[in-house]
Amino acid sequence: MASPVNPGLQSPDPAPTGPDARSWLSVTAVGLATFSVVTTEMLPVGLLVPITASLEVSTGMGGFMLFVPAILAALFAPMVVVGAKGADRRLILCGLLALLVCANLASAWAQSMPWFLAARVLVGFCIGGIWAIAGGLAARLVPPGSVGPATAIIFGGVAVASVLGVPLGAFIGEAAGWRAAFGAMAAFCAGVLLLNVVALPPLPAQRALSARLLASQLANPRLRLGLLVTLLLVAGHFMAYTFVRPLLQSHAGFGQHWIGPLLFAYGAAGVAGNFMAGGAASRHPGATLLAIAAGLLATLLLFGWLGHLRAAGVVLLLAWGLAYGGVSVSLQTWMMKAAPGSVEAATSLFVAVFNLGIAAGSALGAPSVDALGLRANLWLAAACMLLAVIALWPARSRLR
Repeated sequence: MASPVNPGLQSPDPAPTGPDARSWLSVTAVGLATFSVVTTEMLPVGLLVPITASLEVSTGMGGFMLFVPAILAALFAPMVVVGAKGADRRLILCGLLALLVCANLASAWAQSMPWFLAARVLVGFCIGGIWAIAGGLAARLVPPGSVGPATAIIFGGVAVASVLGVPLGAFIGEAAGWRAAFGAMAAFCAGVLLLNVVALPPLPAQRALSARLLASQLANPRLRLGLLVTLLLVAGHFMAYTFVRPLLQSHAGFGQHWIGPLLFAYGAAGVAGNFMAGGAASRHPGATLLAIAAGLLATLLLFGWLGHLRAAGVVLLLAWGLAYGGVSVSLQTWMMKAAPGSVEAATSLFVAVFNLGIAAGSALGAPSVDALGLRANLWLAAACMLLAVIALWPARSRLR
């Protein structure tokens, strides 16, 4: 679901030559904020079957539990950074985390799908705001020479959410029910809020982002290409990943007690892919994105063909996680290199299109699964990856 440097400013605050322990604590606090919001966004993936059964809706309709927050996050990401103007980014981030606590509690108490989706509206606002603000704070928290590792930690929250967040949610849901999983997430978000209050220094904006500056970035052809590839990769992924639990249970034949461990293995592969792609993308972002798109294309095609075999299903799930784990960091590297003078504007557009891709994928997957089945949905998702490969092929050597 994600996912920049310098939201709220165009040049980083002066920093000392080497980061101290307090700086890394601040970076960790922001990384936990991204972990919290992405885990909250993705929690229904591991709990889709019990939630839809409890609320008495179809599996396909369950896809709207991702669609609603994602489409709203796409709208809110640029609105938050434009509307924030000169407000302290620390206060905004903490306020959004407090709202995230409320959203999780409302989800836990939901008695119907409309109630649940209303809670997900709050989640969408938090996703757009937290991604747009937190994603670019690295340059304000550590010296220039440490921005790369700090950004990796902040965006690592996205990958770790897949490793720990979604599988742990599935485990809690299995043991105590899906409502307990959202209640536990609310408590965790409250702890992260407290850490950010204590650890973050004041982060006043140095330059407000205007709507005109934001819109002007769309004239950048490299940025436009990056946004197109973001939409295709993320939409294709979530067409399939939204339904990974029924895919593993119905298509591959795994029992429900296997879902948590399998999602954990998927997430671990995603973390490995995140760090592998991070180094490669800093040198060759175009070639790295092309390799990721080709890997996702092959994985989804093979899953539709061989995924009914349990051993093949496990191998392909790990390959899926490895490939998709590099998507966020590679796309973000492309954005920063495409618009080095307007990173904040490029970041807000990236966050918006990323979440638009989540919304499009989960929305397209819902009728596809209900009408055509899980296997056909995989192949339609693979078609999105093919379009990304075609778009990236002429640009594979750009932005070295």
